[in-house]
Amino acid sequence: MDTNGGRRTQGERDAITVEIGYALCSAAFAAAVLFGAVAGPAYLFGPPSGVRGVLVGSGAALAVVVFSVRVVSVLVRFARGDQPGQPGRTNPGS
Repeated sequence: MDTNGGRRTQGERDAITVEIGYALCSAAFAAAVLFGAVAGPAYLFGPPSGVRGVLVGSGAALAVVVFSVRVVSVLVRFARGDQPGQPGRTNPGS
């Protein structure tokens, strides 16, 4: 991003805000889907409490990891500028 003496333009601030929102929403969705896939059977099939605890605990731990990795990867990609040069194009700089 270009800066004018260390200051960002309104468009740059808006782009950062949108990208942070996208990173958080997409990460929350991915984490929720993963948690549901791992811990869901514990609630559907009623296994013993030990198995249920393992499924819920591992689902929660994996969801936290996926959330963190997704947020970081989206924001790092944005900071590097790996965005398409034209809307609708898939290759950077197209």
